[in-house]
Amino acid sequence: MQKPLAFRMRPTTIDEVVGQQHLVGPGKIIRRMVDAKMLSSMILYGPPGTGKTSIASAIAGSTRYAFRMLNAATDTKKDLQVVAEEAKMSGTVILLLDEVHRLDKTKQDFLLPHLESGQIILIGATTENPYITINPAIRSRTQIFEVKPLLPQEIELAVQQALTDKQRGLGEMPITLDPEALQHLARATGGDLRSALNGLELAAKSTPAEADGTIHLTLPIMEECIQKKALVHDKDGDAHYDVISAFQKSIRGSDVDAALHYMARLCEAGELVILCRRLLVIAYEDIGLANPGACARTVSAVQAAEKLGLPEARIPLAETVIDLCLSPKSNSSISAIDAALSDIRKGQIGQVPDHLKDSHYSGAEKLNRGVGYKYPHDFPEYWVDQQYLPDKLKNRSYYQPKLSGKYEQVLAQQLHKLKKKSQK
Repeated sequence: MQKPLAFRMRPTTIDEVVGQQHLVGPGKIIRRMVDAKMLSSMILYGPPGTGKTSIASAIAGSTRYAFRMLNAATDTKKDLQVVAEEAKMSGTVILLLDEVHRLDKTKQDFLLPHLESGQIILIGATTENPYITINPAIRSRTQIFEVKPLLPQEIELAVQQALTDKQRGLGEMPITLDPEALQHLARATGGDLRSALNGLELAAKSTPAEADGTIHLTLPIMEECIQKKALVHDKDGDAHYDVISAFQKSIRGSDVDAALHYMARLCEAGELVILCRRLLVIAYEDIGLANPGACARTVSAVQAAEKLGLPEARIPLAETVIDLCLSPKSNSSISAIDAALSDIRKGQIGQVPDHLKDSHYSGAEKLNRGVGYKYPHDFPEYWVDQQYLPDKLKNRSYYQPKLSGKYEQVLAQQLHKLKKKSQK
């Protein structure tokens, strides 16, 4: 039986890895380890289909070390012993241990001395947060790297490679893939390359050839094979971004019905990752200090949605959409930081005042560092009038409160009070 396309297209060297350039790109940490042949054990965590196994196999291929794959949940201590024996004979073995968060104490105790000696280079793969789910003894002996969902353009690149590769891919098949079908495949799989390649292979092998012998893959075929509808049939691909834009603007404009409509379109297209991310952005960009409780509730709803997955994720997210729509709005936080960033980018920086500079070293006082600093906790109401901004910016005011929510009204009153004190 032929192995799935996603398995066959797995990279054999670090140069073939698609995505995860923050780890394997030029000058990045895993690339440096491979180039220097100074590998250390690591844990790769992130969503399914984002390249954890691919990175492990690419590291093995680039370093020419033996490569073995086991599952922490289903493989036994005896399986680990076989790998350890091989490591003693060959010198070093790279062990990809899937579901590493399921590693029990017996297997862990067996592995630890082999990790210490470097005979086994462990690459643990997990979808769970390793800081919460993985035993500290393993964590302390590994570096932890997060792998991220692939970008649509990265999935498109991988799909094109699969279509042209005659040895491992579908290059021997006369496939014509419509641009809108490719766009949908790249976007609707949520950064999961395995799902994209499996959907592509199913489409290619289940679609009858046309009269001229070509296999023509259209958008409806791709929708059926990945079981996700496109947001709109849209040749230029703008509809994807238009719906997301309309979703945020509907919430910002407090139109509950429109926001729920666009949310439904995103749900129907399987765009859970984008929907969750956009709601977090909206909560802090458009609601902000007018209703901080709504921001916290949004975070909780997104966490629930990610654990539930679709279709159940629609329930907490719908509550959040209604909550955000009907909440008072304030963009004062984003406006304040953008104003500060604007000054920095224009070169409006200036020297940190001497009394605020670090004074925790010998000789600092001779350089006037920290001299004259007034410790606010020594004063009534924990406030003292002293200059904090650099001289050239000392009269700059970035934060301009909005008065749409009760919480920010309180903040505005406190700010006004402090500024009045300062003026006196």
